[in-house]
Amino acid sequence: MSKPKSSPDLLIIAAIFLLLTIGVIMVYSASAAFSLHKYGDSFFYAKRQMFFAALGVFMMMVVSRLEPKLFYQWSKPLLLICFGLLVVVLIPGVGLLRGGARSWLGIGAFSIQPSEFMKLAIILYLSRFLTLNAHQIQSFIRGLLPPLGIAGGAFALIMLQPDLGTGTVLMGTAMVMIFAAGARMKHLLGLGMVGVIGFTGLVLAAPYRIARITAFLNPWQDPLGAGYQLIQSLYAIGPGGLMGLGIGMSRQKHLYLPEPHTDFIFSILGEELGFLGAGTVIVLFTVLVWRGLRVAITAPDMFSSLVAAGVTGMIVIQAGINIGVVTGAFPVTGITLPFLSYGGSSLTLTLMAVGLLLNLSRYSKS
Repeated sequence: MSKPKSSPDLLIIAAIFLLLTIGVIMVYSASAAFSLHKYGDSFFYAKRQMFFAALGVFMMMVVSRLEPKLFYQWSKPLLLICFGLLVVVLIPGVGLLRGGARSWLGIGAFSIQPSEFMKLAIILYLSRFLTLNAHQIQSFIRGLLPPLGIAGGAFALIMLQPDLGTGTVLMGTAMVMIFAAGARMKHLLGLGMVGVIGFTGLVLAAPYRIARITAFLNPWQDPLGAGYQLIQSLYAIGPGGLMGLGIGMSRQKHLYLPEPHTDFIFSILGEELGFLGAGTVIVLFTVLVWRGLRVAITAPDMFSSLVAAGVTGMIVIQAGINIGVVTGAFPVTGITLPFLSYGGSSLTLTLMAVGLLLNLSRYSKS
C-alpha cells in the first residue's frame, strides 16, 4: 500500500460532525418530554447520546490511524467472535429481551447489540474473501455462494432474535460488495428474485409483519393498532412545512409518536425544522455517500475498495430504509437513522465504520 497522505477526507469529517450535532440536538428535543415523564430528567437520553457520540468519535479517530493491514488480518477472528455473540444472545437468561427481540447483551442500561457489530465484521471478512477469490467471482458455485452463505448464516441468527431491519441492512450490504467485486448481473438478478420470495415468506410467517405490510398500504385501516406509528409520523412531518415549527416545538413528541428519539427521529426533525432541515440532513448523507464512493474508486487495492464500498453501502441502505419508513414509502421495520437516532451500539459501530473510510481515504490514489 502507498504512503498515506497527511490528512483524511475533510468533507467526510465535516459531514459526520454536522450530522452528530444535529443528532444530539434532535435526540434532546425528541426525548425531553418522554424522559422527563419516565425518569424525571429531560436530559436523560441527550446525556447518553453525547457520551456515545464522544466515545464513537474517539473510536473513529483510533480506527482512522491504524495500519490498514490490521483490518485484513483481524477480519476472520472478528467474524468468529461476532458469530459467537449472536449465538450467546439467543440464550434465554443471557440475551436481554427488548421490544420483543432478544438482541442485547449486558446488564441494565449498559449493553451492546451484537448484530450491529456483525455488520462491520461482515464487511471486513467479505472484503478479504472476495479479494482472495476475485478470479472466481463470476462463478456462481465457487465465487458467489460462499460469501452469500456466510452473510446468510449471520442473517439467519439475526432473524432468530428476531430483527428483520438489521438483517436486511446486512444482506443488502453484502450484495453491494458482491456487485462491487464484479459478480455477474444475471446471477445477482436471480438472487434478487430469490430474496424477494424469501422476504415474502418471512413476512407471511409472522402475523405482526403481515400487519405492518397492511398498515403500510393503508394505515388508516387500523389507526389505533398497526397503522398508529405511521399515522403519527405523518402527522409530525406534515405540519413542518418549509421552515418547521421550531426547535423544541414538536407536538407529536409529547407521547403521541412512539420511539420519537430512535426509529422516528426524522419525523420530529421534519416537524421542527421543516423541509429545509430534513433536506439538509439528506444532503449531508449524500455528501457522505459521494465521498465514500470516491474512496472506494480511488483505493489502492481491491480489499480497501471493497471495505469502502461496504461501509458506504451500509450507511446509505440504513438511512434510506429509515427515511422511507417514517415518510410512508416502506413498511415499518424498526431501524435507526445513522448518526441521528439514539442508540449506543449503533452509533459507536457506525462511527467506527466511518473511521475505516477516513483511514482508507489517506491512501487514496488521487
